[in-house]
Amino acid sequence: MRHPAEPWRIKSVEPIRLTSPDERRAALSAAGYNVGLLPAELVYIDLYTDSGTSAMSDRQWAAVMLGDESYAGSRSFYRFEAAVRDHYGYEHVIPTHQGRAAENILSRCLIRPGHHVPGNMYFTTTREHQELNGGTFHDVIVDEAHDPTADLPFKGNVDLTKLQQLIDKVGAEQIPYVSLAATVNMAGGQPISMANLAEVRELTRRHGILVILDAARAVENAWFVKQREPGWGERTVADILREICALTDGATMSAKKDSFANIGGWLAVRDPRLAEQARNLVVVYEGLHTYGGMAGRDLEAVAQGIEESVREDSIRTRVEQVAYLAGRIAGAGVPIVRPVGGHAVCLDATAFLPSVPREEFPAQTLTCALYLDAGIRSCERGAVSAGRDPVTGENRYPSLELVRLTIPRRAYTQGHMDVVADSVIRLYEQRETLRSGVEFTHEPSTLRFFQSRFRPLSADPLFGPATE
Repeated sequence: MRHPAEPWRIKSVEPIRLTSPDERRAALSAAGYNVGLLPAELVYIDLYTDSGTSAMSDRQWAAVMLGDESYAGSRSFYRFEAAVRDHYGYEHVIPTHQGRAAENILSRCLIRPGHHVPGNMYFTTTREHQELNGGTFHDVIVDEAHDPTADLPFKGNVDLTKLQQLIDKVGAEQIPYVSLAATVNMAGGQPISMANLAEVRELTRRHGILVILDAARAVENAWFVKQREPGWGERTVADILREICALTDGATMSAKKDSFANIGGWLAVRDPRLAEQARNLVVVYEGLHTYGGMAGRDLEAVAQGIEESVREDSIRTRVEQVAYLAGRIAGAGVPIVRPVGGHAVCLDATAFLPSVPREEFPAQTLTCALYLDAGIRSCERGAVSAGRDPVTGENRYPSLELVRLTIPRRAYTQGHMDVVADSVIRLYEQRETLRSGVEFTHEPSTLRFFQSRFRPLSADPLFGPATE
């Protein structure tokens, strides 16, 4: 597979350094075998996340210099508001410093103890906010989303039967909204179809239930609709994005994803009463409702990024770079989630490391191996990320135990993708040498994957002697 030519050229470069194996071994040990705790300067290729790590364009950097830092009602807010309204279609736009802040505000507005929130697979921060406000999350995604080998075009779809059964069981009045991700991060970036979204909209309308979109990667979802769903191939990505949002009542957004920004987000809704409630809470937790924790320069960068995000050549190149990496890895027989999403290649850690039991966290183990092998930082998306059941205290073991290789937008070249592919393939060929995993030495109670620490359970060629 030929890597597509990028629709941009490089104007500024940031040096990165490949560390030695001994440096990496010492750094990983000091970080408690949690790659998220590594100093970034000791990471060669950083695929931990695409959130805030993309390269901003010259137009975005120019827009930064136009930022109006007025405390109230800056012109940068009005440009930002207009960009969200024009491209996403929501009337009431409330800035926040990033996506999880919007999730916090929304959850505080709508969720009460005893509520139930259905969604097309959980995301870590989203579910945490829902649970902290007394809600219970229910996964109503199609069963195929939990099978990494099921190669279907829209594995992000909602199972309408599951959703109806939940409504019948708990009552529509106990469901404040349906939480829809487009695309579904924890399933490997799987999109939802327009047909399914329309069916969800019709079902929820009959029961008076809101639909709230996680729009962080909705542009990528629009691209997949254009490529895969009959009847949409002649529509522009910008048009499809508006149609996706038109079937929802509001959205939370991390502008650090599709919009290329280093920081920023928003909550947007149609109901003026909900908007007023949200603005009041933004003042408490984020800042005035016309800046929401963002400087004027950040509002400008997001507004410009929104306009760039829907350009066809931009989103095509982004998705095809991910597909190139996936093609190289899968071509060597490495087990990955299929079909490939738009923001990441997800390795099936249970199939990759069959000798490592689930209670020894194979995905966490594989993230360590990738770093030790080539200085690559990836992200665990399995049992560590899933956390513990709040009632039983037992580890959750989701069906998907993944290592996510998340590609920042416009940041890495084909050469970098080849380095990653070579490392993954090399480790897969040596997989029998990794026969045991890791265990916790420190485990926070909330979103534990960020700050947990581990130790290897036995000696092996990568980790060295087992620690006491």
